Amino acid sequence: MSDRSFTGKVLPLVAAATMLLAIGMIFFYLPEMKGESGEVLDSSFRIFYFHMPIAITSYLAFTAVFVSSILYLKSSEYKWDIVSRSAAEVGVIFAFLVLVTGSIWAKATWGWYWIWEPRLTTSLALFLVYVAYLLLRQAVDVQDKRARLASVFGILGFVSVPLSFLSIRLWRSAHPLMFGEASYGSGGGLEGTSLQLTLIVNIIAFILVFAAITSYKIGNEKLEEEANTLRSTLR
Repeated sequence: MSDRSFTGKVLPLVAAATMLLAIGMIFFYLPEMKGESGEVLDSSFRIFYFHMPIAITSYLAFTAVFVSSILYLKSSEYKWDIVSRSAAEVGVIFAFLVLVTGSIWAKATWGWYWIWEPRLTTSLALFLVYVAYLLLRQAVDVQDKRARLASVFGILGFVSVPLSFLSIRLWRSAHPLMFGEASYGSGGGLEGTSLQLTLIVNIIAFILVFAAITSYKIGNEKLEEEANTLRSTLR
């Protein structure tokens, strides 16, 4: 089986099947959640199982931009610039969804959609950094110059990824620390096989969706470049 057949046919099917499984686990496999006083929480807690996997996937997308930017500057092979652009475009969508799902979860949990606390602020900054990255690409017409500038930006802008990820450990935050704390009900921790398994399956599902969409975009970008090259030779 060729790589194109896998990314074009098999990968989307695997991603769709895994996502259906993940959504099913969220709504039918997860047990009822209880708060600190033992009360049963409403179903709003389930948004976490979308929010966190989407956030992890956005970090992965921007890591792909970082790595492919380095590879472009090292090799000057345009295929790496295509990977950077495709991963950034998909990553920005995921970063936006992080803000949306995070706001919904915050409203259900704490009663507000937004507050200028470290995790939310750095997540917004992360989103804006890569929006600026895409705008930079649109502003430069010369292909080689655009690829070099975007690669430098993609490398420097990556600092916003670990900053966002580590923000709740570096500064005092209302955002829960989901690993390393005692319990979910106290605002952090994630104990129980069903909770952890559901989270893992959802992380895998969103990563597969990212891989499928990005592979599709990379294929389209390559076809567009081939078409542009062909038009140039026929002039």
